[in-house]
Amino acid sequence: MKSKFFTASLLASAMFAGVGISPAMAQGTHTPRIDQTQQAITARIQQGMASGHITPYEAQILIRRDRDIQMREAQYKSNGMATPQERQQLRNELSALNADVERMMANNNVVRPPANAANTPGIDSREQQISQRIDEGVRAGRIGPREARRLQSREREIARHEVFFKSDGVVTQQERRQLRNELNALRDEVERMIHNDRRNRG
Repeated sequence: MKSKFFTASLLASAMFAGVGISPAMAQGTHTPRIDQTQQAITARIQQGMASGHITPYEAQILIRRDRDIQMREAQYKSNGMATPQERQQLRNELSALNADVERMMANNNVVRPPANAANTPGIDSREQQISQRIDEGVRAGRIGPREARRLQSREREIARHEVFFKSDGVVTQQERRQLRNELNALRDEVERMIHNDRRNRG
């Protein structure tokens, strides 16, 4: 269990390290397709764990690979520019990871996880509500494009934490509390932006 919190702490550190990107750096570090691919892979790992196609051990390996790719992406962006070669490397690594995830999803040897032990309906509902509020803020002009990308990046990190916590088949009360705290902080920031009078700051 200790290793779960250590890895989650690393993920959280990587998440907040990228928050302070300046506007001048935004264009060179903007990687929407890579970010979308990462989000899709995280969702597929969640699906695989829920269906039993991906075992807890396999999930931990996949999550470590996903984390390594994310940290490499942060390193590439740290100087304000992700080069075409670096972007291609990230795409190749994500493609290989996605292929492994899909191979596991096609496995007929399904191992059902323990009932209810890793279910997080309240947390999942809160994640969906926050996503909807971000979309509403963007449409209303209260959340600019750059801010939206930063908020969505935090969403992805919380989703990664959730996947990792579920990877052993059980989400403990402490882990649930951590997810709720992270989501509450994100929700508060989204609401602050939506109620802020400044518009189109991205």
